[in-house]
Amino acid sequence: QVQLVESGGGLVQPGGSLRLSCAASGSILSIYTMGWYRQAPGKQRELVASITSGGRTEHADSVKGRFGISRDNAKNTVYLQMNSLKPEDTGVYYCNIDVRREYGSGIRTYWGQGTQVTVSS
Repeated sequence: QVQLVESGGGLVQPGGSLRLSCAASGSILSIYTMGWYRQAPGKQRELVASITSGGRTEHADSVKGRFGISRDNAKNTVYLQMNSLKPEDTGVYYCNIDVRREYGSGIRTYWGQGTQVTVSS
């Protein structure tokens, strides 16, 4: 099995910063694309940022210039640095990783449990 543990969410004032972490553990041979999604109340889950195993990143237009995704392959961990936070960034943030657990097996997608980010004064 594969477990994802997220941390770093919380309450922050507009203009503040937070850093989310998501550590993967368990039966893992290789990790491919890692990403962060968020879901605001009453809205669909949306992709915030992703990073490939080679380090290529993509960010949603709404967060470009403010958020930065990175990964530490030695720790099987993905990060999301969030700066200049706005109230509209409020939501539950989920990490998402594509994993191959053993040779010959397919690639499966796993989700974290979600961490709440609230931006409010």
